Amino acid sequence: MDVFRKCEEYRLANQIREADCYPYYRRISSPQDPVVTIDGQKVIMLGSNNYLGLTNHPEVKEAAAEALARYGTGCAGSRLLNGTLDIHVELEERLAAFMQCESALTFSTGYQVNAGVLSCLLGRHDIAFLDSLDHASIIDGCRLGFGKSVKFRHNDMVDLEGKLERASDDRGKLIVVDGVFSMEGDIADLPHIVELKRRYAARLLVDDAHGLGVLGEHGRGTGEHFGLESEVDLVMGTFSKSLATVGGFIAGRHGVVDYIKHNARSEIFSAAPPPASVAAALKALEIVEREPERRKRLWENTRYMQRELEGLGFDTGDSETPVIPMVVGDDFTAFKMTNRLCEEGVFVNPVISPAVPVGRAMIRTSYMATHDREHLDKSLEALARVGREFNVI
Repeated sequence: MDVFRKCEEYRLANQIREADCYPYYRRISSPQDPVVTIDGQKVIMLGSNNYLGLTNHPEVKEAAAEALARYGTGCAGSRLLNGTLDIHVELEERLAAFMQCESALTFSTGYQVNAGVLSCLLGRHDIAFLDSLDHASIIDGCRLGFGKSVKFRHNDMVDLEGKLERASDDRGKLIVVDGVFSMEGDIADLPHIVELKRRYAARLLVDDAHGLGVLGEHGRGTGEHFGLESEVDLVMGTFSKSLATVGGFIAGRHGVVDYIKHNARSEIFSAAPPPASVAAALKALEIVEREPERRKRLWENTRYMQRELEGLGFDTGDSETPVIPMVVGDDFTAFKMTNRLCEEGVFVNPVISPAVPVGRAMIRTSYMATHDREHLDKSLEALARVGREFNVI
């Protein structure tokens, strides 16, 4: 058996290409603004996680450029050994203060946060309780650890309680959920999760990649949104959404973060986050704190699009955030609609099985504080035309 045989037998990508509806790896030749350029065409971007519109902010770019000039392009090693710069420490202190936690630790990507944190925390006598729609990085992090993983039905607290109840009292228990589920756009039922966490002596990790900067009065995420920050033991966040660059962090009690710092393999065996990214995240965090009006505009755009899409007849599921999906049916319909919408001047993302159940493929849209009403109305016109063309509405 040749290990490459599976590669030669893989057909799906070519089938999509042959159907002339391949929607991946589209080449963008402009910043992640409300309007981007693809193959010379101006397209309204409804597929970015740039929620607060900071990736092309002049202050963020200037901070990155200054760090590049001062520190160079990289750190040439891991944080553990030679790669820790003073701005890494500054960012971690700022993140801890912002998140109202004792300590924070940065990683080179958000994926590496979950992969490293979960794999080092989950020992042979521990159980992770995962929402069935948790991000792939959570699933992979648990697989890398020595503990057991148990999935419960999405946001189903009865199912979660049943799983917790059956777990032995001598097992360590960690509930891990997305704060905002990145495909469906709904929010974890944190009040009930916290209640079950207390009842069954479990710990709680919330992946707030899509909640940071978006939810809560100050943008601290799902915990702040529900007034339950003190009940969340660990918060994971990324820089690749609201904070305008690449990287991620974990925040929590000092002793726990210190253990992770010295045991998470994705931290100690990876090159440190590059200086330009660290400086960009620092400046973006400053803007998040000083400009709450960005979050207000984001929510105005979100509520407008939710209302208008539902008014057109789209099924937007249980979305309650700037991630708004539209259920379209089978996978190839999602592919074809994605390409047709691009032809109509709107960039969206297809979501297909196994990320969603078979027959429930979606067009995923997401919104920015920097979209204006003209962007949104033009997008709605295109979505209406293409939705009717494919008999989705």
